[in-house]
Parts: sequence; structure tokens; C-alpha cells
Amino acid sequence: MKVLHVITGLGVGGAEQQLRLLLRHLPYEADVVTLTNPGAVARAIVREGGRVRNLDMAGNRDLSALPRLTRLIAQGHYDLVHTHLYRACLYGRLAAKLARVRTVVATEHSLGETRMEGRRLGPAVRGLYLASERLGTTTVAVSTTIARRLADWGVPEQRIQVVPNGIDAARFAFDPRARASVRRQLGLPPRAFVIGAVGRLAAGKRFHTLIDALAELPAAWLVLAGSGEQEQPLRARAERLGVADRTLFVGECVQDGTAPAGHRPTLAGLLCAVDCLASPSGEESFGLAVVEGLAAGLPVAYVTCPAIDDLPAGSAPGALRTGRTAAAFADALGELQRSGRRLRQPVPDAVRHYSVTSTSAQLVRVYEAAAARAPRPRAPRAAPDTRTAGPAGLPPAIPTNTSEKEESR
Repeated sequence: MKVLHVITGLGVGGAEQQLRLLLRHLPYEADVVTLTNPGAVARAIVREGGRVRNLDMAGNRDLSALPRLTRLIAQGHYDLVHTHLYRACLYGRLAAKLARVRTVVATEHSLGETRMEGRRLGPAVRGLYLASERLGTTTVAVSTTIARRLADWGVPEQRIQVVPNGIDAARFAFDPRARASVRRQLGLPPRAFVIGAVGRLAAGKRFHTLIDALAELPAAWLVLAGSGEQEQPLRARAERLGVADRTLFVGECVQDGTAPAGHRPTLAGLLCAVDCLASPSGEESFGLAVVEGLAAGLPVAYVTCPAIDDLPAGSAPGALRTGRTAAAFADALGELQRSGRRLRQPVPDAVRHYSVTSTSAQLVRVYEAAAARAPRPRAPRAAPDTRTAGPAGLPPAIPTNTSEKEESR
């Protein structure tokens, strides 16, 4: 089976890193096309031997991307097209249909209660989504919570399959040498109690709650890993509350691998350096950072995490569900600080449940079932029109000698 993955962008985001991880484990020949922003994750995929093409889409309404994507799919003779993220699902499903691809799978990574990828959920967003969903074969939800939301939206339940995000837990195993090294690199006191937080610095992640809580936790430090439009407001808030000297903004961390000397630590290294993880977001579709924190043996304080909440009670004894307020986080994190505990927890059942080898095997079964029930095409694919396309009718591949930046999560 030859597979094409279509994704909106390959910069910051858990969906992007999840695609990179799946490419390592799925037993298919596969290519990737990004509508825009072939960022750090695209470069990582290319370094690992993958091929990524960029459509260089100018914006949400750049309709010229549709015929270009259709030509790319037709010329690639793909057996299955798999789309990721809202814009890629809209364009990718329609382009696959026009290219007469029988099997189209879409993964829904980020359908929240009120927003999808920053878009406020309204009739227009819902209508477009449902119209394009009918063009596909199967819609994959990354959690049971997302499956329920899709069904409530009007997606037929028989078209929904749950395949959770996966992690490679071994990459997050605690390493005391990495802990000491990263603390020196970041200028963290060796014995300080350090709170970690990982994610896009966006309003919906509510990281301001942790800065407010830090003001109630003398001698504690906060390390924020990520980038986004809220970085300057968060810095200003830390200054205003007098905790700027104990708040570190480390930017986007390489998810795995080895960070070049002098660069930001890997995410695994960062999780070795901190003493707990905090996730104040009140609206999550999965909660990957929480699972990664548990894989590193950290206690985790969180508001909502479908990855944990959808499992039986007791699956993640190191995860503490807390309230949304700064006071609630100050209480929960303060208790961890007072305990003086620095030993790591055993990896819980929840982490093993989300092993990438297991989730990739589930996705293989989804592919095979979708291919088995997809309708046969009525006519052979039309010869693609390459008059306005680039060489061989395809957009250029991302080169392997692209200047390297830190990979985003």
C-alpha cells in the first residue's frame, strides 16, 4: 500500500510530531505533503529518510492549492490518502476524491468543546467539516472524548474509529546525568524545585495560571517549553508579579534525538531536569504532554486530559487532576514542593497503553478495513494536467540541506 499524508503544516504542534513518529512505525511506503509552513518537523522527517513536499499555500482561501494537490495525488498513484488537521482535511479529502483515490482516512487531532485549532466552533466551521467528512472513508479520533464530540456534531458513528496518539516511552526514561546537564545549561539551581510546562504559548493553554501560582510558591522555578503569540504577555505578567527571575522561557525543544551543543535541550532532557509537570489547559483533545511527563516518571498536575480521564481509575497514579485556578495549582504544586520528593515514579499503565507500537498497529487495522469497504472507482484516473505544474507536475521536495533549526513539539 502506498500512502500520502496531507497535513496543514509541519511546524509547532503535537499532531505534527505524532505524524513524524507514525512514519517510523507504519509498514507502508509513504510521502508527506504540507499545505504550508514546512518547518522543523518537515526537516526532521527528511533527515530520517522521508520525502516532504510543500504546496506553499497562501492562505485558507488559496483555491489554487486544490488542483495542485489533486495533480500530486494522481501522479503519485497513492492507494490511500490520510489527512491531518482542519484545513488539510478540507482540501485533502476533496483532492483525493477528484484524483479518484478509493480510500481516504482523516485523523481528528484537535476538536475541542468550543474551538478547533484556534477556530471558534460555529455553523460555518461545522458545516464545512461535515461536508468534507462525507468525502472520506473513515475518521479517526485520537481519544474517546473526541469520538463523542464527532458523533455529537453529526458524524455517523460507524465512520468513527478511535486510535489514540502514541509515544515512544523509552525515549523519556529518566537519566540523572541529563538532569544535571540540563540544569547547568539552563542555569537552574541544582536543588531547586522546578515546575515544567510544555505546549504552544497560546491563550487556550492558560499558562498565565502557572505564573500566578508561582507567585505563591517561594523558591520554586517554572520552565515553559514552547513558543507562540502569548510569550510577551506571559513575560510581562511574570515581571509584574515579581517572578521573572524564576521563570524560564526555553522555546521549542527538540522532541527526541540529540540536541547540538549549546542549543536548547531535548524534551526528554527537559523532563529529566524538572520535578513535576503542570498542564493548566481547560480544553484538550488528548493531552500528550501529560502522558510524556508520566513516561518520564514525573508527578503531573492537570485540569483536563482525555488520555488519562478516558482510562480506568488507577491507570495513572502519578497524575493529579486539579482545579482551573491559580490557587488550585499553588496548592497542588506546593504540596509536591513540601514533600521534598525527587525520586521518579514507576512508569504507569497509562503510558504502556499508549505505546506507539500498539497505536500504529491499530492504525494499520483501520487502513485495511477502510480499504476493504471503499467503493471501486467507476473509471480509470484521468491523466493529470501538468501545464501549470512544476517539474513532473509536482511541487518541489523539501531539500535535505535545509538550514537546521530546533524541532518543535
